[in-house]
Formats: sequence, C-alpha cells, structure tokens
Amino acid sequence: MSTVKVAISLDQKLLSEVDHLVARKVYPTRSRAIQEALADKLARLSRRRLAQECGKLDRRFEQTLAEEGLGADRKAWPEY
Repeated sequence: MSTVKVAISLDQKLLSEVDHLVARKVYPTRSRAIQEALADKLARLSRRRLAQECGKLDRRFEQTLAEEGLGADRKAWPEY
C-alpha cells in the first residue's frame, strides 16, 4: 500500500501519549501509531453503521423473506 505524507495538528497531551507508546516500542513510529489508531477507528465506525442499519430492519419481514419458497423445496433437500 502506498503512503502519502500529510500534516495534522494534535493536542499536546495526545501527542505525548503517542510518543510514550513509541518510546515503549509499542509502535515503531508516530506515523505507525496514528495509522493504526485511525484504521481501528474507521473499522469501528463501519461496524457501528452496519449495526445501525441492521437495527432498522423489520425482523418479521426479513424472516418471512428468508423463508419464502422454502416449503415447496423442503422435500427436495437432503436430510442432515
């Protein structure tokens, strides 16, 4: 994956915490720490959005839709 250099502004306390993680060798560089934190946050936001969208679904309607047509084919399905 290619990387692009960007400039950002951080709160001094936040930067100190990042530097502490780098000093403890949790991350090799500030950049890596910030990249991983941002990737983690974006992944969480994505999962939260999926959960919110799923929460909008009508459970009974989705169950009915999933089972639609299964009755006719049920005899053709192998026994498990």
